[in-house]
Amino acid sequence: MFRRSYGPKCSPRPMNPTRLPDLHEVRTTLGPAGPRLARRLAIAGSAAVGAGFVLGLLAGDGLRRFFHAWLVNYSFVLSVSLGALFLVAMLHVARAGWGVVVRRIAEVLGNNFTVLALLFAPVLVGLGALFEWADPQAVQADALLQHKAPYLNLAFFAARALGYFVLWWFLGRYFFERSTEQDATGDPRLTVRMERASGPALLVLALCVTLAAFDWLMSLDARWYSTIFGVYFFSGAMVAALAAVPLVAMSLQWAGWVRSVIHVEHYHDLGKLLFAFVVFWGYIAFSQFLLIWYANIPEETVWYRQRLAHGWQWVAVILLFGHLIIPFVGLMSREVKRRKPLLAFWAVWMLAMHWLDLYWLVMPRVEGAGSVMGILTDVCLLAGIVCLYLAGAVRVAGDRCLVPRKDPRLGESLAFENS
Repeated sequence: MFRRSYGPKCSPRPMNPTRLPDLHEVRTTLGPAGPRLARRLAIAGSAAVGAGFVLGLLAGDGLRRFFHAWLVNYSFVLSVSLGALFLVAMLHVARAGWGVVVRRIAEVLGNNFTVLALLFAPVLVGLGALFEWADPQAVQADALLQHKAPYLNLAFFAARALGYFVLWWFLGRYFFERSTEQDATGDPRLTVRMERASGPALLVLALCVTLAAFDWLMSLDARWYSTIFGVYFFSGAMVAALAAVPLVAMSLQWAGWVRSVIHVEHYHDLGKLLFAFVVFWGYIAFSQFLLIWYANIPEETVWYRQRLAHGWQWVAVILLFGHLIIPFVGLMSREVKRRKPLLAFWAVWMLAMHWLDLYWLVMPRVEGAGSVMGILTDVCLLAGIVCLYLAGAVRVAGDRCLVPRKDPRLGESLAFENS
């Protein structure tokens, strides 16, 4: 009855049942390796962050470079979780049977907001170094900052951030807990509940991600604004998540988990989605630039002027080719999406380009951003924050099954074949 009432309109191509894996014979939980891995990642991440902090102190700029580098790398890992949570809701709202076996990975990444909330603390500590509007003297001397003070002030900023994290944490936990509850009960009504919640969840996520992008990235220059900036950040977050999910799946399979469960057909569809959002990111980035360039209003063009001078124009060129043109050509082929080494290469490539995109958004505000000390700080914080983020993800996974083993569409997902 569930499949007749709520199942997909189109059935996948039939597959020989003997080819379907028996989940009882496949390693689908991290087991004792999980706590060990989380502990090692946490230790390595803490050491790298400590090294980055020492380098920030040695820079002698009042930790200004350190806090900007923290914001870049924090935004990078945050975007992965936000994109993964979007992906979970999208799979539910579309009733996408093919994505069941990869959905748990996205659910784990999308339920990692406890660690992300803790990692946000340095942003609050460094508000004065990051945001001009957080400096009372600067606000007093600028009429525009005074005009925006009812929105851009410390108390309201912190309250909004708390609200974002509460909503993200609740949504991530809701989908993860309902999905893992179904592993135990096999109740198909849980799938229906998640499907019905996914539509409102997408609306809440869209609003919160847009406002968070305004608060944490666009307000770095409080005199500039773009109504499309939230969509720009969202498109990059989806690219990051759709690159991270197949990489995590491949890493798990390489280490001996979920082998024969996630197969080439699933990687193919993840590759198609990655290709689609690469194009979408390019469309949004070009639209934002074209509208501002065409209007040629000084209050709007000043943001691009800062990022198209003093060497930053070459980063913009790298993003044009590396984030759009080259991967557009590289991911177009069907064979690339069906060969794990090639898809892994492009996934790593897109994560690197996404990080560079965030770097280009934030770092032009810092003088001497290309110094050796600054680059070392960037590397240490990137390694440290990523390790801490992954430690949190491993903790979230715990002893839960890495595949939604009693999802009513699991058989459809295991048997899925692209036409």
